[in-house]
Amino acid sequence: MTDRLYFGRNIGNTLGVTDSAWAVFVREVVDARLDGFTFWTAQGAWRGRDGRPVREPSFVLEVVHPERSATADSAIVAIIVEYKRRFNQESVLRVVTNGRASF
Repeated sequence: MTDRLYFGRNIGNTLGVTDSAWAVFVREVVDARLDGFTFWTAQGAWRGRDGRPVREPSFVLEVVHPERSATADSAIVAIIVEYKRRFNQESVLRVVTNGRASF
């Protein structure tokens, strides 16, 4: 299973989640809940409620785990909830896919 989470960085129309704030979030929240993960910066785009395009800098966090489990799901949900609370976000996009991984 792969969970890919998209974290917007803007608070309102300004950059609110700095690189250093993200680093603290990863250290305090993500590291505490996951055994392994990868993240990178990205640019997100979508149509707002008014139909106009919105662009926002983002972080993408990807987690690969052997199977869907209540433990993994709880960890992912806790990360999402804390990000929304800490950075006053409306949502975090979560995409879950089945996959095959090997080392």
